[in-house]
Amino acid sequence: MGSWDGEVKKSHPNRLVHKTKMWLKKRSFKERVGMAVLGCSSLVLLLWLTIENHDHLFVTAEAVHFLGIGVLTYKLTQEKSCAGLSLRSQDLTVLFLSIRLFCSFVMEYDIHTVLDLCTLVATLWMEYMMRVPLKSTYSDELDTMKTHYVVIPCVVLAVIAHPGTGHLIVYRILWAACVYLEAVSVLPQLRMMQKAQVVEKFT
Repeated sequence: MGSWDGEVKKSHPNRLVHKTKMWLKKRSFKERVGMAVLGCSSLVLLLWLTIENHDHLFVTAEAVHFLGIGVLTYKLTQEKSCAGLSLRSQDLTVLFLSIRLFCSFVMEYDIHTVLDLCTLVATLWMEYMMRVPLKSTYSDELDTMKTHYVVIPCVVLAVIAHPGTGHLIVYRILWAACVYLEAVSVLPQLRMMQKAQVVEKFT
């Protein structure tokens, strides 16, 4: 009797996980994206409120970004396919990282500069793989969002709203632009997944 109770207790978490998965599968694509955005935003807000030194939070975020690019590069290398990945999102990532790296060199050279450089190199390598050896597997017909639709509004917003530091206004505008670009650089990837109705792993 005791062993039966133990088996029931052990299987309970598995049933809960299964029910959760089934519930998520029944949700629409927009609902799942909305829940993911809400969950990530809540997590960031929680970390912001609980971590006293916010610089540690930024360093952690940059390190996770670098690791994420590493996982994507490993995926491309192993599977020999870049299906489901948006090249336009990678273009935007290269753009905002380049701007941030330049501003970091000019305004404050620190650990952020090193992490941004590593992430930029990894992203450029992934772009090379998508453009050259794995070009035949790239879904160009699904990756249709024009990058200038994303870049121009970010630049305009940066001119209007930028930090009020003691640096030259050009550097402040560039810094603001890269922050806005980073926030929306995933839009081509989301649009591509929406058109394909498929969410690739690690994207």
